[in-house]
Amino acid sequence: MSKDEFLQGVRRGFPIMLAASPFGALFGALAIDNGFSIFDAVFMSLTVYAGASQMVGIELFNHRVQPWLIVLSILAVNFRHILYSASIARYIGHFTPLQKFVTFFLLTDPQYAETEKRGESGLAVSFAWYLGFGTIIYVPWQIMTLIGAIFGQMIGDPKAIGLDVLLPIYFMGLVLGFRKRDHWLPVVAVSAAASVGAMHFVGSPWHVSIGAIAGVILAACLPLKTPAEEPVTLEHEV
Repeated sequence: MSKDEFLQGVRRGFPIMLAASPFGALFGALAIDNGFSIFDAVFMSLTVYAGASQMVGIELFNHRVQPWLIVLSILAVNFRHILYSASIARYIGHFTPLQKFVTFFLLTDPQYAETEKRGESGLAVSFAWYLGFGTIIYVPWQIMTLIGAIFGQMIGDPKAIGLDVLLPIYFMGLVLGFRKRDHWLPVVAVSAAASVGAMHFVGSPWHVSIGAIAGVILAACLPLKTPAEEPVTLEHEV
């Protein structure tokens, strides 16, 4: 494993870690507020490691929903990860089975976005780089979950100070990062409309997967733009 590439991943993931850490603390605080113990909150972060799904999970646990429904709901929220893994598969084909297991466990929205951008730019996606990027986000997430679980009650209702809007803003930033791709606007518009409609007629958390599927279907139907043909220059022999 290359130490330099690992450190490159750490440096690249550091700003993401700073942005994501408050969500870890928010989850810890909300988990305690929904009846979790400190151990339960940290254990869920360690094993599930998916911010939006963790938020959904603690809400359902608090309402004493059947375990199978909780698992199914978390799967609905995380359905996009199936699409993520299919997208980055072309860049990690050289990973060993164990490395792929770690790769998909650490796969989050920013991890996918940065991996996709790195691969598209022509840079090699090494396991060392991927692990460095993922580790600098994963470890602080656990620490912030613990801090939020211990001290979160001091801030009272997180919605009262606007912390509930951080997650949507964060995801919007990730989506905007792909705005230069073909058909970005119609795909995002259809996905958003389908998600909002599903939220009203089907309910949460299914609207997440329904919006994603609608965007994927439209993207599959739209033709890819072909680059303009370059002018041909004739070279004369001397």
